Amino acid sequence: MGTEAVSEAADGVAERRREQRGWYYYDWANSVFSTSVITVFLGPYLTEIAKAAADSDGYVYPLGIPVRDGSYFAYVVSASVLLSVLVMPLAGAVADRTGRKKPILAVSAYLGAGATACMFFLDGDRYLLGGALLILANVAYAVSVVVYNAFLPQIALPEERDAVSSKGWAFGYAAGALVLVANLALFLGHEALGVTEGTAVRICLASAGLWWGVFTLVPLRRLRERPGAVPAAQARPSLGGGWRQLITTFKEMRRYPLTLMFLLAYLLYNDGVQTVISQASVFGSEELGVDQTTLIGAILLVQVLAMAGALLLGRLAQTYGAKHTILGSLVAWTATVTGGYFLPAGEALWFFALAGSIGLVLGGTQALSRSLFAQLVPKGKEAEYFSLYEVSDRGTSWLGPLVFGVTYQLTGSYRDAIISLVVFFVLGFLLLLRVPVRRAAEAVGNVVPGRI
Repeated sequence: MGTEAVSEAADGVAERRREQRGWYYYDWANSVFSTSVITVFLGPYLTEIAKAAADSDGYVYPLGIPVRDGSYFAYVVSASVLLSVLVMPLAGAVADRTGRKKPILAVSAYLGAGATACMFFLDGDRYLLGGALLILANVAYAVSVVVYNAFLPQIALPEERDAVSSKGWAFGYAAGALVLVANLALFLGHEALGVTEGTAVRICLASAGLWWGVFTLVPLRRLRERPGAVPAAQARPSLGGGWRQLITTFKEMRRYPLTLMFLLAYLLYNDGVQTVISQASVFGSEELGVDQTTLIGAILLVQVLAMAGALLLGRLAQTYGAKHTILGSLVAWTATVTGGYFLPAGEALWFFALAGSIGLVLGGTQALSRSLFAQLVPKGKEAEYFSLYEVSDRGTSWLGPLVFGVTYQLTGSYRDAIISLVVFFVLGFLLLLRVPVRRAAEAVGNVVPGRI
């Protein structure tokens, strides 16, 4: 190889690394929304606002529909998920058809960040404003993540994707932990700072939006566009074109049954993951009797260890391949959930042990699932396929909570409810075990790395 060729190759590697570093920063930017806003602060605060607006029977009336004040937040989240399921595939189709991922990423990210920052104005009885901002922020977040994930196969070679995806997740968990520590310091010390508890919460919510918006500038500057599925002169970003492309994609997916099989496996085990995350605090407070301080500390522990776990499982994937590492993580999930069934009540140390176990496998399972799916996506269809990947996350996340809730209703035991989630990890494991991922990657025309 001549000197010029070597120089060009080095320049290509440097440019790819620069894009990857920029890509990590969108995980860094948006993770504070899911951590500080969705997981910690907004649910209790919006519920209090709904209670302030409720009538004597405890009901509010959005769009004239009677809703119990304590159910308002859950219903708004459900509405945002349903709208996301409708919008994400369309946005993905438009992104792939036009090749203009960065404008869609920018618009969706700043709509979400702006809506989150505007949560500062939630006070009194403005529950309708809170619901509208939450729906806008959550839908915009979903669309931005679809486009963000679609960059992964374009900025990383097949053998790099596990490591790149893992670093992205690690960046996200690091940011979530950092901002959550600052927010909790403000929240717990609000009296010393001379602000009310409500004002402290509103500052925490708004700060997440500002963080999201500021750090989104990094990927927007460093990522570059690739040609779309149709010539640039014909690639007008229209809704009609997006729908036609989406219909074509659904028809074409029948040609790739192994990719669909992986999606189904992911649907199953990820539903278990999401339900454990969402119900662990309920299990801790109601069944184990741990206090709010312990719950907050456990959330922080999960964030920190999920960062380390993402990097650790990323390294394991380099040796054993992503599929086998995910399968190992599902065994760990099964053991963790089973161990939770036997935890003694009132023992904070054991609850921290449960949180630590969750954290160690959480980040790696998510990161490697993303990178493995990137190997199974046809070139030029990244955003469309990742929209279906996100739909399987958001659109079916009702199944785990339903099993959890029905089990509790029938048995009256949160221990029985938590152990019922083992079925998702076992079925997901068995289905993923049957997916020949190397053959699936070859079927969509991708170069297969040495270990997958």
